[in-house]
Amino acid sequence: MFPTHTAPPADEEQLRRLGYEPRLTRRMGEFGNFAISFSVISILSGCMTLFAFGLNTGGPAVMLWGWVGVGFMVLLVGMALAEVTSAYPTSGALYFMAHRLGGPRWGWFTGWLNLLGLVGGIAGIDYGAASFVGAFLNLQWGYTPTPGGLFGIFMLILLLHAVLNLRAVRVVSLLNGISVWWHIGGVALIVGALTLVPSHHQDTTWVFSHFVNNTGWSNPIYVSALGLLLAQYTFSGYDASAHMSEETTKASVSAARGIVRSIWVSWIAGFVLLAGMLYAVQDYDGVLASATGVAPAQIFLDALGLTGAKVMLAVVILAQLFCGNAETAAASRMVFAFSRDGALPGSGLWSRVSERTGTPVAGVWLSVSVAAVLALPALWSPVAYGAVTAINVLGMTPAYAVPVYLRLRAGSRFQAGPWHLGRWSRPVGVVAVCWVAVVTLLFCLPQAYPVTGDTFNYAPLALGVALLGAWAWWWKAGRTYNPPVQSNTELAELTIEVV
Repeated sequence: MFPTHTAPPADEEQLRRLGYEPRLTRRMGEFGNFAISFSVISILSGCMTLFAFGLNTGGPAVMLWGWVGVGFMVLLVGMALAEVTSAYPTSGALYFMAHRLGGPRWGWFTGWLNLLGLVGGIAGIDYGAASFVGAFLNLQWGYTPTPGGLFGIFMLILLLHAVLNLRAVRVVSLLNGISVWWHIGGVALIVGALTLVPSHHQDTTWVFSHFVNNTGWSNPIYVSALGLLLAQYTFSGYDASAHMSEETTKASVSAARGIVRSIWVSWIAGFVLLAGMLYAVQDYDGVLASATGVAPAQIFLDALGLTGAKVMLAVVILAQLFCGNAETAAASRMVFAFSRDGALPGSGLWSRVSERTGTPVAGVWLSVSVAAVLALPALWSPVAYGAVTAINVLGMTPAYAVPVYLRLRAGSRFQAGPWHLGRWSRPVGVVAVCWVAVVTLLFCLPQAYPVTGDTFNYAPLALGVALLGAWAWWWKAGRTYNPPVQSNTELAELTIEVV
């Protein structure tokens, strides 16, 4: 079912033409590559963990129509990015594309944005999973979720994902393959149960048109724009296919297809999930005030009873654990690739690869450690989780657009790979870049009014700190940055020193 793939000589030759000596193990096929992006997008993570945010910020109308609109725009961004990925299938992915198309400085800052988004994604996914574990414990043993308790669960989940990602890539690929069917089966189970079991459902007019504003802001357009975060956050992380390129066979096609396929499959399945959840809402205010601390848990409890709620929560939690594991894999490969090119402080350490498993061990530990730091404000801020998810969007989404913009600027100088958009390349790319500009602005804005220490959206601050750090490191070490920086001799020496 999950065969071991042998790397075709063409994959290794292409990587050498791009300037890198192969060091990672190619054991992932096309399905495995799609599976990692599908697992990172994880509709059972993004849709569920921000469900209460959606109920407060526009309600059902914005949640469903926002999903349709954002999903279409993200598909265009993904198609444009897939075209560039096909030409440059490396673990560095976005930053390497930006470097090749725009020069070292473009690559440098794109890499830092991408890295911020990836570790922000680990923080958002795993903290969301912790909140659902807390809800399950509440239903099972009456546990009352507290910020300190949830953070402790979060740290245990980070540790689990670190340990899993220290194993060989075939283990990661196997888990991602299981994750695809778990997500699809989980959505079918949840929607089926919520359709068949409850005696009462909301009517279709309510599901598609009911608007709710609990943000404190009075402008419905502004509130609706904020509500798009649910969909845009969920549709993040599909660059994981690109980051796994050096571990994927026929990468120039498989990675591009993995990006696009993961988006449209998630788009369809996510709409079904959101609609099924909204039809099953029994008590809107009760869902938002749930003692479990998690709105979907209350929907399950009201509609399916205690046992049914615990079963559904277990399905969601396992899906979220699959998602966090895939995101950790993608982030660690980004750390490895960026360090391989000397772009991080301590690059010699972070670029090391285990001789036994072929995985970037130090990169895994760095990824989960930074994710833990990003989630620290959740200990004292009740709205910090919204900011953590916004960090993911603010890091990832602009990083997606930079290679696309530079590809447009390059025009006919860009040499397309085997997967390309043909005459649609330019119009799709222009729309994609414009959409990213709008989204980046939106998620820098305050999410609640009045703006206080408790409701402050610190995502722009985290973005500013990351860019300031990138700028400072550029002036210290980056002006000689010109990947690939390692000659074959240097790579051979590094191989001898791997842990």
